[in-house]
Amino acid sequence: MARRLSIGLNWQGEFDLDKVIEDAKIADDAGIEQLNIAEAWGRDALTLLAVIARETTNIKLGTGIINNFSRSPGAIAQHFATLDELSNGRMVIGLGSSGPQVIEHFHGIKFEKPLTRIKEYTEIINIIMSGEPLNYDGNIYKLERGFTLRFNPVRSHIPIHIASVTPKSVQQTAEIADGWIPIFFPKEQWEPQLAEFYKYVDNAGRARTDIDVRNPGGITVTDNPERVRMGTAANAAFYIARMGDFYYEHFSRMGYADEANAVRRAWEDGGSSAGAAAMPEEIVNSLGVAGSTGECIDYIEEATEAGFDLHGVSVNEADPHKRFEAFKELVG
Repeated sequence: MARRLSIGLNWQGEFDLDKVIEDAKIADDAGIEQLNIAEAWGRDALTLLAVIARETTNIKLGTGIINNFSRSPGAIAQHFATLDELSNGRMVIGLGSSGPQVIEHFHGIKFEKPLTRIKEYTEIINIIMSGEPLNYDGNIYKLERGFTLRFNPVRSHIPIHIASVTPKSVQQTAEIADGWIPIFFPKEQWEPQLAEFYKYVDNAGRARTDIDVRNPGGITVTDNPERVRMGTAANAAFYIARMGDFYYEHFSRMGYADEANAVRRAWEDGGSSAGAAAMPEEIVNSLGVAGSTGECIDYIEEATEAGFDLHGVSVNEADPHKRFEAFKELVG
């Protein structure tokens, strides 16, 4: 059976549209299941998804993630219904609250009631896609005019995968989402974190097959694993020290409060390099795998056995043919 894999495309830095299209086509041809485009404060994800939808055939296309403050639920439903039409039914909505740093200081919107907002967005998007008149009496949204889309969507439901990290948001995700996008699980946390999540799924009366759980670990085929580990340390330190309290508290709940505090102190005293250097090597190494194709396959198999469904991979190889062959091998 083919392994269920995804790739991500970069949302920041230098940009070459031809290279983006090439990467998408290589992944599509190699059998990669899903391509995700992140959106924070770089390029918007939806424009790129429209281009890639026209250039690919089979690969699912999604956001990883789009926030639920800067666009209304109606706008997100419009966007994705249109993209689903362009892609012949291949879209996945990756949705999350982001955090106050981005929402308040980039978008200028008060970061309030993120849990309620996620729930109402999900319900409203599902109503719009279903074709039912949009009447909704929520805590945030009061929608009373019975609008429906002025075209027939390709599908009556587009899967919604939700990024969540706090206990209450994880529980809500288990209750309402088609997929869960977790973040930053050291390997020793796989069992307790997945057990807790699947308990929520069971309590909601859902089957475990009703919801896809993405593997939060980075999986990179590379001949320079140390460079990848440095990037992992820098990314984790940035989230702990600079992205509010959600991720700091997440590490603390998992038993790494001392380590998270050390990262914050180091960042405050010495900036990003010091913060990354303060990330313990054993935690960094357990946040993913970087190495040969075989090492990555072993990691994917172990993660699948643990309970993860979809695994994000990357191949650090400039040659397109070699990149294709590596993806084919990873898919199996």
